[in-house]
Amino acid sequence: MTFVFTAVLCLGLNLGQETSMSEGNPHKPTLSVQPGLVVAKGKQVTISCEVTTGAREYRLYKEGGPHPWRTRNTPKTTNKAQFLIPSIEQRSGGIYRCYYKTPTGWSEHSDPLELAVTGLYSKPSLSTQPSNVVNSGETVTLQCVSTLGFNRFVLTKEGEQKWSLIQESEFINSTGQFQGLFTVGPVTPSQRWIFRCYGYHVNSPQVWSEPSDLLEIHVSEADQPLRPSPNISDPKTVSQPQNYTMENLIRMGASILVLVLLGVLLFEAQHSQRQTQHAAGRESSASFMVADTWE
Repeated sequence: MTFVFTAVLCLGLNLGQETSMSEGNPHKPTLSVQPGLVVAKGKQVTISCEVTTGAREYRLYKEGGPHPWRTRNTPKTTNKAQFLIPSIEQRSGGIYRCYYKTPTGWSEHSDPLELAVTGLYSKPSLSTQPSNVVNSGETVTLQCVSTLGFNRFVLTKEGEQKWSLIQESEFINSTGQFQGLFTVGPVTPSQRWIFRCYGYHVNSPQVWSEPSDLLEIHVSEADQPLRPSPNISDPKTVSQPQNYTMENLIRMGASILVLVLLGVLLFEAQHSQRQTQHAAGRESSASFMVADTWE
C-alpha cells in the first residue's frame, strides 16, 4: 500500500512539473535599434526583435498605432526578425515593443524601446556657466536656450559613455526665451565631456528639434592654472596675429633720442670743464706777471 501511494505521488509531481512548463510563458524577446535611439529625420532605421527559443512569426507594436504595426514571417525558425524604416519621419517617433508566436500562443511583449526623431524644429543654443574650463571634481551648469516655446529640454552626452537628462523648460522674462538648466558633474579628466541639447513639446515627446552645436567641457587638474579655451565658432575670441613693427620703431626712436640727449649733456659738461681750466690758466699767468714787476 505504501509503495502504491509513493508511486502515485511521484507520478502526480511529474505531471505537475510538465503541466507548469508547458503552460509557462516563453522568454520575452529583446528589442534593439540601429543606428541608435536618437535619429535625424530622413535616416534609415532598423529595428530588431531577438528571441532565444526561435520563432517564425514576429510582430512589432507601436504605441498609438495600429496593432500590430508591422508583421514579419520567416520561412523557417529564426532567432531574429528585422523591421526596416527606409526614411524615418515625424510619425515614426514613438515607443515600440515586439512579440512573437509560439506553438502555445503569443509571447510576452519586449521591454519598451523609445525612438526619438530629430530635426523637426530649429536648434537651441548650449552654453556653460561660468566657463567651459573647470577643475577636476567640480560641477558645471549647462544652459540650453531657445526662442521656441519648448516644454522640455534634453541634454545628451556624446562619446563612449552616453546618457541623457531631461529638464523642464523655464521662461526668461528679460530675454523672452525658454531655457533648461542642467547640472553635470563632478567631472574628471579620465573621459571627454561633450554635449548636445534638444527641445520638444510634451504632446509629441519623441519629436525633437535639431541638435545644438557640440559643447565640450575641458577638465583641468586641480594644480594646473585654468585657461579658458577660445570658442572656435566665435571670431572675436580667436587670438589674432599681432604686428609689432610700429611698436619696435617707437622703441628704437626713443632709444636714439635718449642717446642724443646723453651726448649733448656730455658735450656741454666737457665744454664747461675746458672753460674752467682756461680761466684758471689766465689767473696763474697774471700772478707771475705781478711778481716780476715787484721784483
